[in-house]
Amino acid sequence: MSAPLADKIRPKTLDDVVGQEHILAEGKPLRRIIDSGKIPNMIFYGPSGVGKTTVARIIAENCDMSLHKLNGTSASVSDIKDVVSDIGTFGTENGILLYLDEIQYLNKKQQQSLLEYIENGDITLIASTTENPYFSVYNAVISRSTVFEFKPVTAEQLIPAVKRAFRMISEDTGTEIVADDEVCRLIAFGCGGDVRKAVNTAELCAVCGDNVEGKTVITEESLKILSQRSNMRYDRDGDQHYDILSALHKSIRGSDENAALHYAARLIEAGDIISLCRRLLCIACEDVGLAFPQAIVVTKACVDSALQLGLPEARLPIAEAIVLLATAPKSNSAYQAIDAAIDDVRSCDALDFPRHLQNKHFDGKGAAVVGQNYLYPHDFPNHYVSQQYLPDALADRIYYKFGDNKQEQAACQYRKKILSECEQK
Repeated sequence: MSAPLADKIRPKTLDDVVGQEHILAEGKPLRRIIDSGKIPNMIFYGPSGVGKTTVARIIAENCDMSLHKLNGTSASVSDIKDVVSDIGTFGTENGILLYLDEIQYLNKKQQQSLLEYIENGDITLIASTTENPYFSVYNAVISRSTVFEFKPVTAEQLIPAVKRAFRMISEDTGTEIVADDEVCRLIAFGCGGDVRKAVNTAELCAVCGDNVEGKTVITEESLKILSQRSNMRYDRDGDQHYDILSALHKSIRGSDENAALHYAARLIEAGDIISLCRRLLCIACEDVGLAFPQAIVVTKACVDSALQLGLPEARLPIAEAIVLLATAPKSNSAYQAIDAAIDDVRSCDALDFPRHLQNKHFDGKGAAVVGQNYLYPHDFPNHYVSQQYLPDALADRIYYKFGDNKQEQAACQYRKKILSECEQK
């Protein structure tokens, strides 16, 4: 059984690695560590197909340590014990390098079993993960390791890898592959920064290409059929999910409807309208808020319509809500006010209520003040009367501050008016 093309084309040196210049270029941190030959415990974090395993293999092949490989999806405690049992044996005098792929799938006990050995240097750990290690990896392992983030490869960086893949296929099969620059560009731009996916797509195109006069011709039409929807980088439970939602939220907050529509389109293409609708409801209250109070009403109507319609029609009310929220005036005054109030609730003991706000009940004999003495605002001009509502310890606390938008300033002026008239009486 022949090896996948992605394995055959895997770089053998750091200079051949596609992308990751921020850590692998000459003089950059990871490159200097590797060149020094003194390999610390490291965790490589980033999406799949961006070179984490490749770099780990290059490190292993260029050091004198005994190499062991485990995958977190299948490794057990006994597998880890087998690695540990090699400590001090012939052939491991320079130490053991353990490459642990997908470390996030190991449970806490399994990760803890490594601590003693990576602490004293018997084992040097290089782990990789597609999930944020600060959430998915045991903290004690993190504290003994250096984390390097691998980023998605740009489309421009992927194009040479795609062309190289077609050259290797041609050499292996003895058949000339005809793929013009536009085909290579489309593959590169459609693979979401994943080198492995781009190479696999090139291999699939070569298998399904048109045979023209003994040559395999890759056309744009066949490429589009093969790659439709398959190149979406999205994980409903992983970092990509939350990154897209964060980008959508911040784009609407920043009043960029075009960027917001782009991130919404990615969620729609992934079929995740539930997360999208929930986030839009949050944005309507958190970022538009009292600057346009009707935003939540319209957004709720759009969300309800989207959920009732389902895809593909759901995209229409969703788009309406996004454009409305992005172009609406913004205010986070209510959001700040409730958070300030919650901070006080969490930091103060259970404070008593002012007597006049309590439910009517017996005062008891000898009470200093008898009767509730509550002033009913509707009995006064403008339906307002001055009296204390907050607990005594917080009597002068101000949580809400009127925003500088038209809606809240109108409310501010009304408040000033009734306060002024109350003071004059």
